[in-house]
Amino acid sequence: MKRDQIFEFFRRLAEDNPSPETELEFGNAFQLVVAVALSAQATDVGVNKATRALFAKVKTPQQMLDLGEAGLKGHIKTIGLFNSKAKNVIALSQLLVDEFGGEVPSTREELVRLPGVGRKTANVVLNCWFGQETFAVDTHIFRVGNRTGLAKGKNPDQVEKQLEKKVPQPFRLGAHHWLILHGRYICKARTPECWRCPVADLCGYKPKTPAPKGKAKPA
Repeated sequence: MKRDQIFEFFRRLAEDNPSPETELEFGNAFQLVVAVALSAQATDVGVNKATRALFAKVKTPQQMLDLGEAGLKGHIKTIGLFNSKAKNVIALSQLLVDEFGGEVPSTREELVRLPGVGRKTANVVLNCWFGQETFAVDTHIFRVGNRTGLAKGKNPDQVEKQLEKKVPQPFRLGAHHWLILHGRYICKARTPECWRCPVADLCGYKPKTPAPKGKAKPA
């Protein structure tokens, strides 16, 4: 995809959704870290359902420690891998209390020290809370980047580097939201809905999916 095509790609996504946001629900930086950590191999809808009651009670790392691992499990047992995730959340809460005064750090290097927080999670926190231009490559972005030709790579790190290099201003801050939402709702894994895609003509994916009977591309 050429530079002018990439600009047009994001311009259209931005026109459709001028203020993209994560679909995870949270009230502060700590709750965001927890929500993103819980979202691995789980849906945002499922995480939000589990964390609403949790976040009504727990707003700080110390409150999470006071709740305890067993108490946390009671809230998140509907989420996949909840046992290991509960251990990580308690451990990261302890580290935040012990080394960061209960505050979430604002650098990737410090964030990835937290148990259960990898580069992707750190990038989400940096982008969504601290307003940094990061690209959190999840399965949706990895698929969209490769399928469209926007950012090809054999692994998430390679796709992230391509996005860092190619995404222009003024779209860098919102880019990862637009790509995630595009992958979640249009450029789906099994059957991409090319027939209603606003950037289909810019996309390098050849076997475009036709519209189902009775449906047509929105005007």
